[in-house]
Amino acid sequence: MSALNTRVSILALACAVSSYSVMAEGSSLTNPNISAVLDGYYQTGDRPLAERAEGFGLGETELALSANIDEMFYGKVTAIIESHDGETELNLEEAFIQTLAMPYGLSVRAGRFLSDIGYLNNQHLHTDSFSDRPAAYRAFLGGHYFDDGIRLNYVAPTDLYWTLGVEAFKGESLRAADAHGERDFDNLGVYSALTKMGGDIGIESSWQLGLSYLRNQNGQAYAEDEHNEEEEGHDEEHAGHSHSASYTGKNTYIADVVYKWAPNGNYKYQNLTVSGEYFRVTDIFAMEPGHIVEADHEDISSDDYHQGWYVSSVYQFSPRWSAGIRYGQVDTYEVHGDHLHPQQLKESEVSLAWHSSHFSTVRLQYTHQTGTNFDGFEDDNILTLQYVMSLGAHGAHQY
Repeated sequence: MSALNTRVSILALACAVSSYSVMAEGSSLTNPNISAVLDGYYQTGDRPLAERAEGFGLGETELALSANIDEMFYGKVTAIIESHDGETELNLEEAFIQTLAMPYGLSVRAGRFLSDIGYLNNQHLHTDSFSDRPAAYRAFLGGHYFDDGIRLNYVAPTDLYWTLGVEAFKGESLRAADAHGERDFDNLGVYSALTKMGGDIGIESSWQLGLSYLRNQNGQAYAEDEHNEEEEGHDEEHAGHSHSASYTGKNTYIADVVYKWAPNGNYKYQNLTVSGEYFRVTDIFAMEPGHIVEADHEDISSDDYHQGWYVSSVYQFSPRWSAGIRYGQVDTYEVHGDHLHPQQLKESEVSLAWHSSHFSTVRLQYTHQTGTNFDGFEDDNILTLQYVMSLGAHGAHQY
C-alpha cells in the first residue's frame, strides 16, 4: 500500500464533512465550496494495469472542499474513497494552497496536488471521456500522478497563451521496485519542468501544445529486484489501488497536443476534442557490478526504454450525447530470470455517453485489448457501463 493512502471509516469522513459544513454556515467571509462525485460501474472483464475489476464496483468517490482563504491565497482539499478487496480506503489526493496575487505572472502551489505534466494528468478522473486513463498513464504514472511538493508557474505576457512551470515532489509512488527494502531512496525524488502554449484558430477552433520532462532520482530498477518482484507478486500489488507506477525510469519525456472545435465557439450544444500524447521513459535499469542480464541474447544497455502513446477523439453531437474513440499502446520491458522480455499492450476503445446535465453522465464503453507477455491477462473484448454524478459546487474543467 502506498504511503499516500490512509484508511478511515465512512462515518468518520461524513463527520468531517459535516463539521466543515457547520463552520461554513457560521461564516460569511469564508464559505467553502463542498462537492462530491459518485462513480459506479459494471465491467465484463479485467484490464492490465487498471483499477476497475470485473463485475460491479465503485470507482473514485470524490469529496472536495475549496475556498479563497483571503485575497492572497486559495486552498483545496480533495479526498478519494475507494473500495478494494472488501476494504474501504481514503486517499488524500489534494491538500494544497495556491497564491492568487503574485506579480509578473508568477504563482506558487504547495502541499499535495496533481502534477501539471502532460495533458490529462492535472485533470480529475471523473472529467475523462473514457472509463479509464490510457494505458500509458496507467503504466508510467499510476493512472494520475499526485504527490507532496511545490510548483512554480509563470504565465508569459504574450499574445499566445504560454506558461512554464517547475515542480519538486517527494516521489514515493514513482519509486522503482525494492524487493528487499534495502535501497537508499532520495527523500526529494522527483523534479519536473514543463511548458504549454496555445491559441485560437478563428472563432471556432483552438489548440494547445505541451512538452514535459520528469526527472526521477529513484526510478532506475536493478534487474535482480525486478526478478524478485515477479516472484513475490509485486505486479499484483501495482494492479490494485496503490496509484504507483508499474514501470519507472530516471527520465520521462511527454509531448501532448490538443485541438478543439465548436460551431461559433459555443461548446454547449456541439463540440469536438482531438488529443494525443507520447511518453518515453529512459534509463530504466541500473546494472549492479558483475551482474549481466541478457535481452534476446544482448546485454541490457542504456538504450533500453519504455514508451507509450494514445490518440483520442470525442464528439459531442448534441447537448445530451457524446461519442468517443481512442487507440493506445504501451511497449515495456520486464526481467524474467536472466532475460529481458518485451511487453506490449494495445487498446482500441469506443464510448457512448448520455449527459442528462453537466453534472451527470452515463457511459457505455467497448474495449478491445491485445497484450504480449502480460501475465494473467489475455486478448479480450470488454464492456463497461459507468455512471458519474456530481453533487454540490462543481468548478470549470481544464482546457
